[in-house]
Amino acid sequence: MDAEKLAQSAANDDHPADGLPPELTAMWLAKKGRWDEAHDLCQEIPGSAGAWIHAWLHRQEGDYGNACYWYSQAGKPAPAADASLDDEWLAITRALSAP
Repeated sequence: MDAEKLAQSAANDDHPADGLPPELTAMWLAKKGRWDEAHDLCQEIPGSAGAWIHAWLHRQEGDYGNACYWYSQAGKPAPAADASLDDEWLAITRALSAP
């Protein structure tokens, strides 16, 4: 599922689509506003993908210092604290849904 369809699903559906990988399920939950569930799930996702989602969630939460730690764990540069969360959600989701 591409990023645009995932965002549309989060806006319209009560549950993520069956068969989504955990990375995209976490991004769906985040877009849906289910932060705690997204946070719990991203902690179970190994490697840079889980850390990148974790970083974004903490930036969304307003904990920029913690977010910067997780960006470093993901091997990603931390965006400015006031950078668009929506734009970054889209960038992360596109990267995670790429073949």
